[in-house]
Amino acid sequence: MTAQPPSAVVFDIGNVLIEWQPERFFDGVMPAGDRARMFAEIDLHGMNDGIDRGESFRDAVYAAADRHPAWRPQIRLWHDRWLDIAQPAIPGSVHLLRALRRKGIPVFALTNFGVETFALARKAYPFLDEFDRRYVSGELKVIKPDPRIYAILEQDSGVAPGDLLFTDDRIDNIAAASARGWRTHHFDGPEGWGRRLVQEGLLTEEEARP
Repeated sequence: MTAQPPSAVVFDIGNVLIEWQPERFFDGVMPAGDRARMFAEIDLHGMNDGIDRGESFRDAVYAAADRHPAWRPQIRLWHDRWLDIAQPAIPGSVHLLRALRRKGIPVFALTNFGVETFALARKAYPFLDEFDRRYVSGELKVIKPDPRIYAILEQDSGVAPGDLLFTDDRIDNIAAASARGWRTHHFDGPEGWGRRLVQEGLLTEEEARP
C-alpha cells in the first residue's frame, strides 16, 4: 500500500466500463473475411477518432461511407447501430465506480468519446451520470493521449498529478498519464483493477468484491 491514498480516481470508459469492440459487432453482421478486408481497406478507427475530437457523428460516418461505396451499407451501421457496437456494460467496473462513490472518493471520467455518441451512451448507461466530473474529448476537442487533455483535467479539478489514480485499457494513454506523474493502472479486467484500488487503500477487499 502507498503511504497516502490517491485523492481522486479517474476512469476511462471504453473497454473499462463499456465494452467497445467494433470488429466483433461487424463479424456478427457480415462474413468475417469481408469484415477483415473492410477494416484493412478503411481506417474506421481513424474515422472514429475524428468523432471523438468533436466532428459530427452522422456526417463523419456517412461521409466515410460515401467515399467507399462498396462498403456503404456496412459503414453506415457505425452510426445507425452504434449502441449495438458500444455494449455491454462491464458490471465489475460499474460496481467499483459505485463503491468508490459510496466512500466519498471523487471519481472522474477521462474518455475519448464523441459529443453525440456520449449523449446516446448516457441514455443507455445511467451510471455515466454518476461521476463527480467528466472530461469528454468531443466536448474538449482533444483526445488521449494528447497531453493537453490530461492538463485540462489537472487544472479543472485542482488535483495534483501524483494524487490521481487513472485506469485505461490502452497503454499509450497510460504512458501519457504516467509521464505527467499520475498513478496509473493498465486495465485488463475489473478484478485486477479492484485489487489495485485495495492496494492503494481506497477500498477494502469486501468493498471491491462485486
